[in-house]
Amino acid sequence: MPRLISSITFIMAVCVTMQAIAQEGESDLKTGVYVYKTIGDKKLKMHVDFPPGWQKTDTRPVIIFFHGGSWNGGSVRAFATQAKYFASRGLVCTRVEYRLKSKDGVTPDKCVEDARSAVRWVRAHAAKLGIDPQKLITAGGSAGGHLAACAIIPESVETDGADLSISTIPQAMVLFNPVLSFMHGGLASRVNGDQEIAAKISPLSHVKPDTAPSIVMFGTNDRLKAFGDLWWSKANELGFRADKYTAEGGKHGFFNQSPWLERTMIAADEFLASLGYLQGEPTMKDPTGEKLEALKAEQERKTAASKRGQKRKN
Repeated sequence: MPRLISSITFIMAVCVTMQAIAQEGESDLKTGVYVYKTIGDKKLKMHVDFPPGWQKTDTRPVIIFFHGGSWNGGSVRAFATQAKYFASRGLVCTRVEYRLKSKDGVTPDKCVEDARSAVRWVRAHAAKLGIDPQKLITAGGSAGGHLAACAIIPESVETDGADLSISTIPQAMVLFNPVLSFMHGGLASRVNGDQEIAAKISPLSHVKPDTAPSIVMFGTNDRLKAFGDLWWSKANELGFRADKYTAEGGKHGFFNQSPWLERTMIAADEFLASLGYLQGEPTMKDPTGEKLEALKAEQERKTAASKRGQKRKN
């Protein structure tokens, strides 16, 4: 069992960083940083990308991104590329800081508490953000996908004093190789074996016919894809919408690199357009030919440089 948990930790850590690519229209985007929660002396911030032409009086859909990193590390930089793209498409995009084991000594249930606080803050500040609180999308990768999916749970772990009158339940989810249960794979050990808490932070244990529609994306060589298989099976059984996207040969964190970076954004774009949250065709293009080769070469160069830097540190 320790070996399995170690393997899960390793493959989830892959998605901590991503390669940023330039997007057309970024210069027109406005940004903002807000403190959504204070725990002791720690201020947790929300980074917001506003679309071109945004005004406070707008009622736009909003997407909330949670970064991955095995509930241990990671940064809001992880979804900067996706946030800028979807802001260029008209969404208000937020990226959420939350407490981490490496910095704050917390277990995953505290990460879930922060994620739920973030969703409530967004809804409570709809007028400030120019969003429609009933057009809220949660999104994330790996551990961040877990946090995004935990928003569907009506009664979960909560921060003391949380305003429970504000719902965390989203209208849609965009999930990149997410963890979807703490009742499988020995993950309950991460919350000290507490089965009650594990159940409260296991989205798979709380799906029902009216669960929010989702797109769930996995690489076929990701052992965490077992969570996706269970999710899609539950969707077929209960009748809620769960679009399936798989990348042949893709490993955990596949969506961080071209061509899957672009292809998953296109798939998410088409999913959100089908729900009426985006208009028109995706402006992201699937890289092909010389452009694809150039992107791959650049990613290989950066990966090699990162490995050399890691060796020097060791």
